[in-house]
Amino acid sequence: MSSAAARLAALSAATLLAAGCAQTIAGSATRAAPGIDDESHSPVDVESVMLDQAQMRAITGAGESLTIVPSMDGKIPVDVSDLMNGTPKECQWYFAETQTFGQEVEEFHKTTFQNPPDGGLISEGAAAYRDPETARHAFADLVGRVYDCGSTELGSTFIGDWTADANTLRMRSSGTCGRDYRIKNVVLAEVSFCSFPDSVPDIIMTNIMDKVPD
Repeated sequence: MSSAAARLAALSAATLLAAGCAQTIAGSATRAAPGIDDESHSPVDVESVMLDQAQMRAITGAGESLTIVPSMDGKIPVDVSDLMNGTPKECQWYFAETQTFGQEVEEFHKTTFQNPPDGGLISEGAAAYRDPETARHAFADLVGRVYDCGSTELGSTFIGDWTADANTLRMRSSGTCGRDYRIKNVVLAEVSFCSFPDSVPDIIMTNIMDKVPD
């Protein structure tokens, strides 16, 4: 896989953008927990914190060129087995949302957008848990996974430079791709991107967090 393709695959774990077209990579969609979002015990509805397409178009500056990638707008965490195969065990979570967000998810929504004229991809996602303690546990597990991945020979290929504190996790791989995670109350949010300046995911994440109640 070329370095450009690898960066884009790492962004969405399911989409390869090439020649201005979105090509879906085969993968298995797996529920993070039985009955996810059916009888949610989360006090926060993830739909209430997600940004709509008009907001994403305005923040990215891409206007009508920014469109939702077909089949990449869903409420079920997705594991992409084709990309997990051959990946070090410590880094497989990068392509497995059931590992990234854990098994205690009550609600989930993730949408990936593409900007073909500039070869850009950006996604917004949010997982909600039953209580802040469960959310904190999921976030701590994620930081641990990042540390373990970074300790492998190929870790830098996936996570690049990363920093974490009590509420945020930031990863920047080589090139123009990255992932941001932030936790507030019962919500763990994710913004992933390629070919957008750092200011864009920062603004998206800030707007999502502003919608999460204290």
